[in-house]
Amino acid sequence: MAAVEERRSAALALDPEEARRARGARLERVGRWLLPILIMVAAVWLWDRLCVWNEIPRYILPRPGVVAATLITDRALLFSSLLVTLRITFLSLLLAVFGGVGLAILFTQSKWVEMSFFPFAIVLQVTPIVAIFPLINIYVDNQTAKLLLCSWIVAFFPILSNTTLGLNSVDRNLLDLFRLNGASRWQQLRLLKLPAAMPYFLGGLKIAGGLSLIGAVVAEFVAGASGQSSGLASRIIEAGYRLNAPRLFAALFLISLTGILIFLALSLVSHLALRRWHESALSAER
Repeated sequence: MAAVEERRSAALALDPEEARRARGARLERVGRWLLPILIMVAAVWLWDRLCVWNEIPRYILPRPGVVAATLITDRALLFSSLLVTLRITFLSLLLAVFGGVGLAILFTQSKWVEMSFFPFAIVLQVTPIVAIFPLINIYVDNQTAKLLLCSWIVAFFPILSNTTLGLNSVDRNLLDLFRLNGASRWQQLRLLKLPAAMPYFLGGLKIAGGLSLIGAVVAEFVAGASGQSSGLASRIIEAGYRLNAPRLFAALFLISLTGILIFLALSLVSHLALRRWHESALSAER
C-alpha cells in the first residue's frame, strides 16, 4: 500500500499539468500581496518625482516625505482627532448591527411589519445625509449625538437589507422539514434562519464598516465641528483654510488607512466565521 501511494505521489510530481497548476497557485498567492505593494510604491515614487520635476510648492502638493514628517510632528493633534473619528465610527457601526439585525428578524417574523417599516428604511438610505442633517441639527443638541446619528443612518441599511435577504433565503425544503418535526418559530430562527443568514450579514457588515467611517467624516464636514475634541474631517477643513497641505494630506492618509484596516479586520472576521462550512470561504482556501 505504501509503495502504491509512493508511485502515485511520484506520478503526480512528474505530471507537467499538475506542476503548472501548482506554480500558478504559488504565483497567485505571492502576487496577491506583492503586486498591490509594488503599484503603491511606484505611485508614491511618481508623486514625489512630479513634485520635484515641476517644482510644485508644498502648500499646493507636498512631497510624500513631507507628509510623513507631518504625521510625526503633528501626531498628537492628528491621532487625538483620529480617536474621535474612530469612536463615532465604531459606535455607529455597533448601533447599526443591533438595529439592522433586530429589525431584520422582526421583518422575517411578520410580513406586516416588513411591509410597514421597510419603506422608511429605504427613504433613509436614498436621502442624502447632507439633506437630512439640517433637521438633525434642529432637533438634536448634543454634537456627538448629531455625528453618531448621521453615521448610523449611512451604515444601517446595508446590514438591514443583507440580513433580511439572508433570513428570507432559507432552503424551503429544510424549512418544511423543521415544520414537519414540530419546530417552533424560535427554533426555526435560531437553528436554521440565523446560520443561513450569516454570510449575508457578514457581507453587509463589511459594507457598513466602510460606510460608517464615511458617514462619520461626512457628518463632521456637514456639522462644521471644530476644536481640540474634533475629528479628522475638522483637521482637513482647518488645514485647507490655512493652506497647510501637508497636514491635510496626513489626515487624508489616516482616514484611508483606517478604512483599509476596518475592511481587512471585518474580512478576517468573515473568513474565520465561514471558513469551516460556507462555500465562499472554503473555495478561498483551496
